[in-house]
Amino acid sequence: MSTQRFGAGIWHFATYVDRYATDGYGEPRSVIEAIDLAGKVRDLSVVDINYPFFGGDFTNEEIKAALDRNKLGVIGVTPEIYTREFRKGAFTNPDPGIRRRAHKLISEACDVVRFFKADYVKLWPGQDGWDYPFQVDHGALWKHSLDGVGQLASENPDLKFVIEYKPREPRVHMSFDSLSRTLLGIEKIGLPNVGILLDFGHALFGGESAADSAQMAIDYGRLFGMDVNDNFRSWDDDLVAGSLHPIELFEFFYVLRKNKWAGVWQLDQFPFREDSVETANHAIDFLKAAARGLDALDIDALKEAQARHDAIGALKIAQKALFGAF
Repeated sequence: MSTQRFGAGIWHFATYVDRYATDGYGEPRSVIEAIDLAGKVRDLSVVDINYPFFGGDFTNEEIKAALDRNKLGVIGVTPEIYTREFRKGAFTNPDPGIRRRAHKLISEACDVVRFFKADYVKLWPGQDGWDYPFQVDHGALWKHSLDGVGQLASENPDLKFVIEYKPREPRVHMSFDSLSRTLLGIEKIGLPNVGILLDFGHALFGGESAADSAQMAIDYGRLFGMDVNDNFRSWDDDLVAGSLHPIELFEFFYVLRKNKWAGVWQLDQFPFREDSVETANHAIDFLKAAARGLDALDIDALKEAQARHDAIGALKIAQKALFGAF
């Protein structure tokens, strides 16, 4: 029987704005209030926390007190290198002063990771990239991306750094836009403490098979973390995990289990209009059913079907295991 652990980005329990509802989809919440909401979710073990902490001037000790009373740990710390200050990029900003500011902010986040004994620093350089033809020197842009990550990893060999790739948004073209490009960059950096955080929805959005991407990242020893959610493939909708592509998500989990990848299954969802606790509970109930489905999966029969490339036979086996677990 699986003893799978579950986590969530703390932003799951925040409130949101977009370019239409600029006044937000709810009253603003502090990170402390978000942690208290996360503590109401069944079977949630850890959270990924943004740095700087949102909604107030909080110390590490105050954050830890909130986590402790909710019986939560920290899996990762995500420095906010995608805000207005970094609108032209963090690692790739044309202003070397802004690049140094990004380095300083991430270095501060490294100390937060150490304080909470978290697993990794998560790098999501959403503003790094370009929007128009001829806007950038592509060689220089890519070099800045790799140099920025490489410098941090070499200065902090005791920590893991994970890069969360995504095809686009907010930049039209993000520098780390796919599994293959990100993996090439990491191999070019050549340090053992740099890896990938594979977001299931980003893989869908980019036209990838998340299962195939996970296998490749594992084969190179670079899958350090994962997030799950769902979308319609045309945008990063961050909908509830399993709501649209349950069988593809089940295959993703199967690849993780097959390779004995034992990390946290983490939610990266944005419940703009839904109750955040109810949404998280619903998603984790699906993840728990998927874990039961993996326990029930007829592995030998599946391997035989796959050896024949028997699509229908393999699907019958997978669907029986997954849907029978509900």
